[in-house]
Amino acid sequence: MAAALKKVLTFGSMLLPHGVHELKRRLRNRHKLSADVARSLAENRQLAGLHTGRRCFILGNGPSVKDLHLSRLQGETVITVSNGYLHSDFDKFQPRYHCVPQITYGLMTSEDVIRWFEEMHSHLGAAELFLSSTEAALVQKYNLFSGRTVRYLVLGERFDGRPSEEIVDISRPVPGVESVPVMALMIAMYLGFKEIILLGVDHDHFLSSSYQYAFDLKVQKGKDSTANADGTLTTNRHDDFQSLARLWRQYRAIANIARANGIRIVNSTPGGALDEFDRRPFQAWFEE
Repeated sequence: MAAALKKVLTFGSMLLPHGVHELKRRLRNRHKLSADVARSLAENRQLAGLHTGRRCFILGNGPSVKDLHLSRLQGETVITVSNGYLHSDFDKFQPRYHCVPQITYGLMTSEDVIRWFEEMHSHLGAAELFLSSTEAALVQKYNLFSGRTVRYLVLGERFDGRPSEEIVDISRPVPGVESVPVMALMIAMYLGFKEIILLGVDHDHFLSSSYQYAFDLKVQKGKDSTANADGTLTTNRHDDFQSLARLWRQYRAIANIARANGIRIVNSTPGGALDEFDRRPFQAWFEE
């Protein structure tokens, strides 16, 4: 009865103004998997528990990491995201994995994505790449990331209403994400990491009214529909808060899954607004 009521309420929420965004997103992501994507998903099963018991660092792109000595990550397992290859000292810590979520097209055209992926490929070293399945056809058509291991996630489900606290299975369709660190967290848990440390996951643009990075963008500069080239926001508070509510629910869901599976997620971002995980200073990880 409770489950049925929840479904009714969820559907009803789609009729409200703030639900239109979510409804459109669901419809966009209802696509038949190509044979290549289906095969790639099946291959993700090889990754289950690959790093069991170890720790990793998920490095976001927030400006809070500008004053961190990222060279200390050398020898650690690092997961970077999106434009993270532009971080200072990137060549010193060389990530094992790199994640890019579903791409919003508009200001960002297919030609821009091709240029971005080419720039990314030239900087990533030996990192394995995780992309959204929505970019699979583009990668295949233009033979992008030649020689690199590229894996895909089908980002089309929802965290809301998930009946289980089991680790998200990335060999099957997974929840879509409001921000790429959520994607990286799902991957890290599936890989078996028992200690996951977040860096540069600021999420405080709603306080500063400005979206900034720890570096200067190159190909993607001026291509964000939610911010001007100087970082000032183009969105209104209503839309911003709806997006933030979805994002915080996703982090809450991740935190619940982690607790249920004995996984420790720690936020070592200097400052920032994310408050769903315990805090620990970055330097403390290297003083043990």
